[in-house]
Amino acid sequence: MTVLGIGISYGIVTLLVMFSGMPIAFALGAVAVAFMAIYMPAASLDTVTQNVYEELASITLLSIPLFILKGAAIGKSKAGQDLYTALHAWLHKIPGGLGIANVFACALFAAMAGSSPATCSAIGSAGIPEMRKRGYSGGFASGIIAAGGTLGILLPPSITMILFAVAAEQSLGRLFLAGIGPGVLLVTLFALYAVFRFRKEYASAQKVFETTGEDSPILEHDDYTMAERFSILPRVLPFVTLLTGVMIALYGGYATPSETAGLGGLLALFLIASIYSVWKPSDLEPILTSTIRESTMLMMIIGMSLLYSYVMSYLHISQSAAQAIVNMHLPHWGLLAAILGMVIVLGFFLPPVSIILMTAPIILPPLRAAEFDIIWFGVMMTITMEMGLIHPPVGLNIFVIRNVAPDVPLSEIIWGTMPFLLLMMVALLLMCIFPDIVLWLPDLIMGAEPRR
Repeated sequence: MTVLGIGISYGIVTLLVMFSGMPIAFALGAVAVAFMAIYMPAASLDTVTQNVYEELASITLLSIPLFILKGAAIGKSKAGQDLYTALHAWLHKIPGGLGIANVFACALFAAMAGSSPATCSAIGSAGIPEMRKRGYSGGFASGIIAAGGTLGILLPPSITMILFAVAAEQSLGRLFLAGIGPGVLLVTLFALYAVFRFRKEYASAQKVFETTGEDSPILEHDDYTMAERFSILPRVLPFVTLLTGVMIALYGGYATPSETAGLGGLLALFLIASIYSVWKPSDLEPILTSTIRESTMLMMIIGMSLLYSYVMSYLHISQSAAQAIVNMHLPHWGLLAAILGMVIVLGFFLPPVSIILMTAPIILPPLRAAEFDIIWFGVMMTITMEMGLIHPPVGLNIFVIRNVAPDVPLSEIIWGTMPFLLLMMVALLLMCIFPDIVLWLPDLIMGAEPRR
């Protein structure tokens, strides 16, 4: 069979196995092993475990379970809720301040956890009920948390960016720094939309009140004294200090990503033990269980995805696909649009982890040939995959929100995320026009590199 025929059958079989309901890790592994048995030497099957082990034996990948531990320690304790409460207390006088507080809380928690579902669950469980209680519509409240949660794969320490750095053989520190500028841009856009949407819902509620006399909680105003605001800070500042310390250790060159992740995990456990008295085995059990479950799931997907990519490379599927893209002679920006369009379509069905590891061998060679900066593209791809987390049919964050807020109809959650999808598209356009949004900070801190 020709390489084209093998490649088409490889893709079709993969989709069929995934749609059968088999977990993604086992689906990718089963397809890879089946094609190894059919098209590769029989001895290659003896090396399956060795290949998977060698791919996972990366010191960079070691940081993933350690960052997950740090996020679980904060998310499974009251730290996430206290963070949200503190932001609300300080921002409540701004129109839409509660919505802005949720955006900032998502950003800060994402920077501590590195996981979108964890961010949605931790902040959404406190934020959505509070917003609903104060008159925010279900779609608006859900959209803010779902979109804010996507920052977990953009802001460092992003697990998704760790995998992209491994797959693209790029500097993890530079990639982390490159995500900060776009992260601030998205937080700003989300906050501005929260103000706009709040004013719209407030005006609508005020009009109803003037017409019918029907009151709405959105017309009421919270008030916190200065003493109440400062009383919340002692519980929050240690975690903000932890975040700052981890960033300084990583970007200051004092520790490797894995050492930084280990230090962050241990300090997070120490802080929740000292501040919230979470130190008994029964208290630590949900934290450790969550860490083991999520780490095992991710590492299984990573291992099987890398095996899947190895088979693609051995059978020359990825090389042929990359060459076919080059032979199309697409214009510079046409190539980027085509690749990001493919990522969007894959986001309908696959999580970011699988998308990166399955597509990197195909898309990176044409991008390098077209002289795109790979660090810049990594951020563009990450934001595109963020969109996949909040659009149907999969939209992982949508279903996390559905579990956190079961009283909000699924259709209302989906429509609530649509404006944020448009804002992400605006951010992508701005990053194309002004690439320094991505590259300025890593160039400033780590020195400029030749663009490639």
